[in-house]
Amino acid sequence: MKSVIVVGAGIWGSSLALRLAETGWQVTLVEQHRPGHVRQASAGETRLMRCSHGGEEWYARMAWRARDGWRRLSERVGEELYLEAGMMWFAGTPDGWESASARVLKNLDIPCEVLDPEDGARFFPEFRGDDLSFLLWEPKAGVIRARRATQVTAGLAEAAGVRLVRGRAVPMAGDGTPYLSGVQVGGEVLTADRVVWACGAWLPELFDAPLTVTKQDTLHFAVPAEWTTPGTPAWVDHAAAAYGHGDVDGVGMKATSDVEGAPYEPEHGERTVDEAGVASARAYLARRFPSLVSAPVLFSQVCQYALTPDAEWIIAEVSPGVWLLGGDSGHGFKHAPALAEYVVDVLDGVQEPHARFGLHERKLSRGLRTSGEAG
Repeated sequence: MKSVIVVGAGIWGSSLALRLAETGWQVTLVEQHRPGHVRQASAGETRLMRCSHGGEEWYARMAWRARDGWRRLSERVGEELYLEAGMMWFAGTPDGWESASARVLKNLDIPCEVLDPEDGARFFPEFRGDDLSFLLWEPKAGVIRARRATQVTAGLAEAAGVRLVRGRAVPMAGDGTPYLSGVQVGGEVLTADRVVWACGAWLPELFDAPLTVTKQDTLHFAVPAEWTTPGTPAWVDHAAAAYGHGDVDGVGMKATSDVEGAPYEPEHGERTVDEAGVASARAYLARRFPSLVSAPVLFSQVCQYALTPDAEWIIAEVSPGVWLLGGDSGHGFKHAPALAEYVVDVLDGVQEPHARFGLHERKLSRGLRTSGEAG
């Protein structure tokens, strides 16, 4: 039986461990805390599920497959992990990122509709869109209960035979080989045919990888009942690097920024949101949903992004049998069910990872995320 060690039980690591176990691998999943712990980027209350990625067909296709994966997972556990509330994109120009997204979605037969800004009043209890060129509606998009989905996926992996080991893992080095197919966890040495390091913001501490880690403040505001999801769709203003959704599970309406914050250390960094972030979110609410500008912050959370310069992922073999999997922050969570299938094929040798995922020099670009900002 083929064996593999997956380091990191975030949504990527847990989804991969589950898929590997279900396809016949002997799997050890290493996590220094617990799956879904609050230090993980995967432990945010929610993540968006959308297929729009500008002109990028590859990611749109994968997101559409991942949507089916989230639906199947919800049915499997009898729990609504994915809320298909739809998503509205606010397009400030007629021929920008949203227009390119619409062309790709239509070419792939992924449901979408271009609407007039005035149509926003049909979807939101209050909406100001006089500065917009059009709206792009994705009816099959929505919101994932992220932390719960991570915990559920890790639990399914254990039920499928995955061995969960608690502890901090470090790579094993060998003579003439940068990294061996094994890891050290405390005083224990674990070895396998493959090792996959899917440890998110901890990855650049262990490997020379093109990743930066930043502090991200997430804000949820107390709002009236009519802003409850799925009655209210998710929304993204790509040019303004702002996004959110209606109130999910009583934690408030999410309205926050996707611009990268300051450099951040994920293990010991303070998890208190900055006043500047609150002020920025309120300024956006004043522009788009004016009656909510004074809504109190009901819930806040700090996570982190681990991003490559171009927001493309890392799926790369750094030495025989040792793989890095990361750079997913900001747009990776939603892809997890489909990405796990892709990576299993890579580990099985069925296909080579796309060249875009290598450890090559990368140019600064953020267009794959919900942020139109370059830095």
